[in-house]
Amino acid sequence: MGWGRMMLMGNVGQQLDIQDLGNTVSQLQTVLEQTQNLDLQQERTLDELRKENRELKLYLATLVHLLVAKGLIKQEEVDAAVHAIDKP
Repeated sequence: MGWGRMMLMGNVGQQLDIQDLGNTVSQLQTVLEQTQNLDLQQERTLDELRKENRELKLYLATLVHLLVAKGLIKQEEVDAAVHAIDKP
């Protein structure tokens, strides 16, 4: 590929260079599409994890609320546990 092939083979060499360049562009497009597909899959996975995380937070908050409302645990105990977890 390059000027050497063009000088030695003329138009045929130039056509071969163009064909090589076309092949390289096709390969790069394939790699780009694969990368974009992977990015989309990762984004879908992250969205699913975010949704699951929101649901789990809701379940936990509901459970804690019920436990406090039934008098099985005190709000101070919940606050202390949250503080202990949030502490760096």
